[in-house]
Amino acid sequence: MKKIEVEKHDNNYEFDLVCIGGGSGGLACALKAVELGAKVACIDPQRGAAGIYTNAGITYKKQMHQACLLGKDIRHAAYYGWNICSARKRSINWRKLISSIENATEDVAKEDDRMKYIKFFNGFGSFVDAHSVKIKLINNEELLVTGKHILVATGTQPVYPKIPGSLEYGITSDEFFSLPSPPTGKTLCVGGGVVCMEIAGILNGLNFNVTVMARSEVLRGFDQEMVKLVMKDMTSRGVAFLQHCFPKSIALTRCKRLIVTYNNNQKNNAEEFRIFDRVIWAIGRRALLDDINISAINPALNDSEIIVNEYEETTVPNVYAIGDITSGRPKLFSVAVAAGDLLAQRLFSGAGRTMNYENVARRIFTPLEYSFVGLTEEEAEERFDRSGIQIHHGYYEPLELALTHHCTNFCYMKVIAKCDEHYPILGMHITGPNAGEIMQGFSVAINSGLTLHKLFATVGVCATNAQNFTQLFNKKN
Repeated sequence: MKKIEVEKHDNNYEFDLVCIGGGSGGLACALKAVELGAKVACIDPQRGAAGIYTNAGITYKKQMHQACLLGKDIRHAAYYGWNICSARKRSINWRKLISSIENATEDVAKEDDRMKYIKFFNGFGSFVDAHSVKIKLINNEELLVTGKHILVATGTQPVYPKIPGSLEYGITSDEFFSLPSPPTGKTLCVGGGVVCMEIAGILNGLNFNVTVMARSEVLRGFDQEMVKLVMKDMTSRGVAFLQHCFPKSIALTRCKRLIVTYNNNQKNNAEEFRIFDRVIWAIGRRALLDDINISAINPALNDSEIIVNEYEETTVPNVYAIGDITSGRPKLFSVAVAAGDLLAQRLFSGAGRTMNYENVARRIFTPLEYSFVGLTEEEAEERFDRSGIQIHHGYYEPLELALTHHCTNFCYMKVIAKCDEHYPILGMHITGPNAGEIMQGFSVAINSGLTLHKLFATVGVCATNAQNFTQLFNKKN
């Protein structure tokens, strides 16, 4: 291997920071580091010298979700006086949709001015020791670089179940967003987590037949009252659910369709089968650590994820980890970006602020959006007991749906507060149109100490769905 000859910023190492992985978190850290004057190397097989500072998966989900909403708006336009003769015959041009999203993603990923100060290596990095990384470029050339600090930010990839036919006849959630042709026929989404529910919602919104199969409950760990509303809404739109079922095998029929054999735990583990045209695996993701020779430094792991402290430090000095590969952290694009930015500030500017992983707002791109910040009702009750919390809640009818009454039975919000002198708000939840946009402002408020008294003393913005939060006077028993 030959060493890279570069101008040294630190006499002991070639780089101040070496990032293994150029995704959202790694690149955010690298960009902030060079902004602060550090000499930075970034190793990633998919970026190279151009770099991409975006998450294509999020962009695809957002734009596909928007396509679904537009389809619904076309259908509802007649209620507002529009004469749209072909509304019932509407269909999606899949290739046009994918092409438009790809072009939009490229526009979003325009090169940051700071990129030119990062030394990009288009290849794979693996540890030699806690300060040295071997790089295998995509042209098979091998290099060696050293860094005072090394950041692991390799991200994750979807996993396949270990059953017959899973690889041959199924695709992962990542592959779904780049399908060259529309997923016609019947699609089975296997999972039950956020990604599975979002893909199922997108398929349904684009007028494709879809079934969700989950081993247990869907959206475990989320507020179950809100989850039930999301499921009821999706069911009313035509999404089928097979809960407490898990696949055993997939085989190809003579008609080139897929026969999925599964066990149904709701029927004493009975073996059943159904016919589908496509199977999408969204059963989880695994940290990409196998190819970086992580054993060379041997950091502490938890279920194949890296354990870090509040400073993103691993158990190995000068080696850090951020993003989805870390144990116990929210698996969110925005979280990885914020953590990477703060890490660079601590390393190269002397700042001491750490990432606050509490009260991170989330939005789920299901047909009826669900967004929340803070504790679920179950979490609040577990921490403070039922008598220690107060819940205000209520259904509401969005004005934009008032003429159609479409899915308004499932638009609901609630506020969870702790019972003390000031009634600090522990969590806020909402299902409805633009739920994430609504929750962004309340996320800032909760992280700034919002109380129940302050919320109800606020004059809401007239004729908005968010206004209903300031008028939630009904208490939950």
